[in-house]
Amino acid sequence: MTQTQESPLSYEQARGELVEVVQRLEAGGSTLEESLALWERGEALARICREWLEGARARLDAALEGAGKEADGEPEGTGPGEGDEADSDNV
Repeated sequence: MTQTQESPLSYEQARGELVEVVQRLEAGGSTLEESLALWERGEALARICREWLEGARARLDAALEGAGKEADGEPEGTGPGEGDEADSDNV
C-alpha cells in the first residue's frame, strides 16, 4: 500500500474515517460544497482501504503459494517433469 508522507493511515484508521464520512453524508444537512468535499474524501479513503486489502490479499496468496510448495516437498522448479532431460531418455 502506498501511503503519503503527510498522513499515513492504517487500514483501520481509513475505514473508521470512511464510516464517519458516510454517516455525515447520510445524515444530510451539509451544504452542496461540504457534501462534495465529504464525497471526495470518502473516495480517497475507499481507495486507501482497497489498496490495503489488495496488499493483504497478495501477501496471503504468496504465503499460501509458498506453503503449498513446502508441503509438496519439492523446491521451486523441480516438480515432476522438470528434472534432468537425461531422465526422459530412459523412459
